Amino acid sequence: MSKEFEVAVIASGSKGNATIIKAGDTAFLVDAGISCRRITNGLKECGLHPLDLSGVLITHEHTDHVSGLPVLSRKYKLPIFANEKTWQAMELRNEIERSCHRLLPGQLSFGGMTVSPFAISHDAASPVGYSFLFKEEKCTYLTDSGFVNEDIKLASLNSDVLILEANHDEEMLKTGPYPRVLKERILGTRGHLSNTAAGWFLANMEKMPQEVFLAHISQENNKPELALATVERILSDSGCSVLPRIFVTSQGDLVHN
Repeated sequence: MSKEFEVAVIASGSKGNATIIKAGDTAFLVDAGISCRRITNGLKECGLHPLDLSGVLITHEHTDHVSGLPVLSRKYKLPIFANEKTWQAMELRNEIERSCHRLLPGQLSFGGMTVSPFAISHDAASPVGYSFLFKEEKCTYLTDSGFVNEDIKLASLNSDVLILEANHDEEMLKTGPYPRVLKERILGTRGHLSNTAAGWFLANMEKMPQEVFLAHISQENNKPELALATVERILSDSGCSVLPRIFVTSQGDLVHN
């Protein structure tokens, strides 16, 4: 179990995303794709207030990751960090308090925590994941990526806590009701990681994380119990001797370590 990082997934999936990552006295919100009220309630469940946050980190501009920003920025004036291409592609940017806009640099440092963005593969302007370092521990946030390349593997190396996408079961997606174009998008290299892809990514990591959050689980093309079973089977079949503590996220319930 992580000694330093506290993670609370308020919501994760196509209907909205928001995750709290805290270490020491420093806390960030990754994405704000749900209402300000839900974010505030999620923070309250964790003993936090929005003003306890050092800022909001945006992974990319899709609505399910940014829809709560206008109200959140007007009420609390929190700094919102996004790279230039993401800001420019964000349709809501003119509704967000201008004083809250922050251009995401290569690295952020707050209260002993270092935050580093890294490029991922998704159908957005310039999507990123995030790695957080605090003392001797590392937490990595990786969702909304169609595949895992060597740069992503390097960014995730030595993670003690990993928030990892397990979006869909490939067979459920292929035989499900989605139109062909959408299925191809999800299965493509700029789409989403499947349960199987997530499992093999974990199994091939040089150092197994202590804790893993399976995130961005599709309500139409996956089931939480299926995502967990698939990942656990791959880890077992690959002969992993040390297994992580695995949490499965959902839209309705706050999930935390």
